[in-house]
Amino acid sequence: MSITVAEHDLSGTAVQTRVDRLPTMQLVVTALDAAVAGIRSITLADPDGRALPGFVPGSHLVVHAGEHTNAYSLTGDGTNPMQYSISVLKVDDGNGGSRWLHDELVVGHLLTVGLPRSAFAPIARARKHLLVAGGIGITPMVSHLRAAVRWGRDVQLLYVFREEAAAHLDDVTALARARAELFTDRLSFTERLDEALRAQPVGTHLYVCGPSAMIDAVVGAAIAAGWPESRIHFERFGIDALDAGDPFRVELTESGRSIDVPSGTSMLEALEEVGVEVPNLCRQGVCGECRIPLAGGSPIHRDLYLSAEEKSAGDAIMPCVSRAADGCTLEVPL
Repeated sequence: MSITVAEHDLSGTAVQTRVDRLPTMQLVVTALDAAVAGIRSITLADPDGRALPGFVPGSHLVVHAGEHTNAYSLTGDGTNPMQYSISVLKVDDGNGGSRWLHDELVVGHLLTVGLPRSAFAPIARARKHLLVAGGIGITPMVSHLRAAVRWGRDVQLLYVFREEAAAHLDDVTALARARAELFTDRLSFTERLDEALRAQPVGTHLYVCGPSAMIDAVVGAAIAAGWPESRIHFERFGIDALDAGDPFRVELTESGRSIDVPSGTSMLEALEEVGVEVPNLCRQGVCGECRIPLAGGSPIHRDLYLSAEEKSAGDAIMPCVSRAADGCTLEVPL
């Protein structure tokens, strides 16, 4: 597989344009809740009490946590919000962002965050919405449930979790009531999932979020049950959940260089190794800093920054996490 990039100098004007494309807000921490072991819920508001930008269900918030930048699903109501709420699972062997939010953050602290971004929104035309969540993967589903209640949508939730780590259980039961099915063991969850996948009316859309292995299993079960891929939607937890990917090649048009991108190496890393500089920040596919134009071909989008519409448009790619299939052509502002 091969892709082609257009190699040229990145001017100061282009840098300013890139910065302007990534607006941020300063929000104050108004509440912290650690009722569930290992999970910290954080409430944010405008310091002057102004309303915050609205968001669609399934949106995430890019949070600058100390020296790190991570994305977390918004769990509140996105209609005219006065506050944002996120829930953060502490990952001891992660990049450090979650540890900072657990160990350093206090009420009154100002956090820099990006505008809400949607990569996991419900399909408005769906006849029904089947939500499947594992562990902290319940967070985007909470906003889905809030919207379902607000708009009277038909929704069903299957939620599997460790008994001592049931995030947002009160929210789930209050919002979904009898439509929420809760599981604390994998066997009963798997058996019920197979039944549920085969019992949905035509026009149902499936949404899955949780550990990577669980997502793969649920998606595989749905496909085996005859679900078309167009009705299956999932969201992973960022770069740590990504597979190594197939190798491909980058062709730099102006210099004539060919750069091989091995399995397990990102496009961004491969470019950097040969001295090609691309502005970047989080290297997790969440901040948008390394966004580069896509001239054509078949990108494999694996980021959490581009919206579904932007990915469908096929004119941009995030080289820190995304890859490319055969025949893809890129234009990189280098």
